[in-house]
Amino acid sequence: MDEKKKIAFIINPISGTQSKEQILKWLDEKLDKERYIQEVIYTGRPGHAVDIAAQKAKEGIYAVVAVGGDGTINEIARSLVHTGTALGIIPCGSGNGLARHLQIPMEPKKAIDIINDGLIDIIDYGKINEVPFFCTCGVGFDAFVSLKFSQAGRRGPLTYLEKTLFESLKYRPETYELEMDGSTSRYKAFLIACGNASQYGNNAYITPQATLNDGLLDVTILEPFTVLDVPSLSFQLFNKTIDQNSRIKTFRCQTLRIHRSKPGVAHFDGDPLMMGENVDVKIVKKGLQVIIPRDAEKDSSNVLQRAQDYINGLKQINEAFVEDMAHRNKMIIDKGKEQIKKLTKI
Repeated sequence: MDEKKKIAFIINPISGTQSKEQILKWLDEKLDKERYIQEVIYTGRPGHAVDIAAQKAKEGIYAVVAVGGDGTINEIARSLVHTGTALGIIPCGSGNGLARHLQIPMEPKKAIDIINDGLIDIIDYGKINEVPFFCTCGVGFDAFVSLKFSQAGRRGPLTYLEKTLFESLKYRPETYELEMDGSTSRYKAFLIACGNASQYGNNAYITPQATLNDGLLDVTILEPFTVLDVPSLSFQLFNKTIDQNSRIKTFRCQTLRIHRSKPGVAHFDGDPLMMGENVDVKIVKKGLQVIIPRDAEKDSSNVLQRAQDYINGLKQINEAFVEDMAHRNKMIIDKGKEQIKKLTKI
């Protein structure tokens, strides 16, 4: 009989809005105990998952599974590149961009089934000023929003939407100089996004033609636009056709240097990081083993499917809004009860 394989499940207790205790129950119920030995480890601080995953890779275990969002995945994956240990994902973050691109189900129970099946693929990853990323990175407005989101104190799609809408009213595009493949170009841009995967998360496809194993970065430049452009840009972002907009420039490359007039924020997999005037982005081929669905299909979506993706994105935002409003109403009611108690004691 084959020896059982060891899997470490690293849980970020603060990512997303989903109950991690329920996920633990599903793990106990659904993980194939005949094939796998599980270990569950909680992160206790930012960067903790990097250290845990590095130790597990050193031990040579079969897989480390990220139970969290793209930030947690990034921390774990950067310690697994060029090792014999595979990355698994149980998505429960705010955007889940890499999981969505890999067609890993958003339902934790179904994601556990994917881990049981155990099909492994090898994907590319990127580096921005030598910091690894696996989904997207960039400068400009999306990086600025990621900084505001990290300071918000609340997680979830609604918070991200709030920050996006509010900050877009006052954000001013910058002029960037781009060096690639021996040529230099200048762009005034609202944002510059570099994709290894196709989306930020929540089915927002900023680099819709990107694939994880072509050895290339997909770069999207959003030039300055007007209020009248917002509806079409929003629709195309969610239905995977933003590269067809006249305000968008796209290209592919292996390396890219972005030069700006002053230091500022950049983002990698949704996390902000202050960087200097020069931002160097490159792709690293075939660097990470990932557990993927056995029945994952190559992208062959048609117009109807892209429209459905757009509707699903709006549905997710609406559900997040309802959940957030219920939470806020509860806080208001609880605060009112406390005030009533204080008044009745006087």
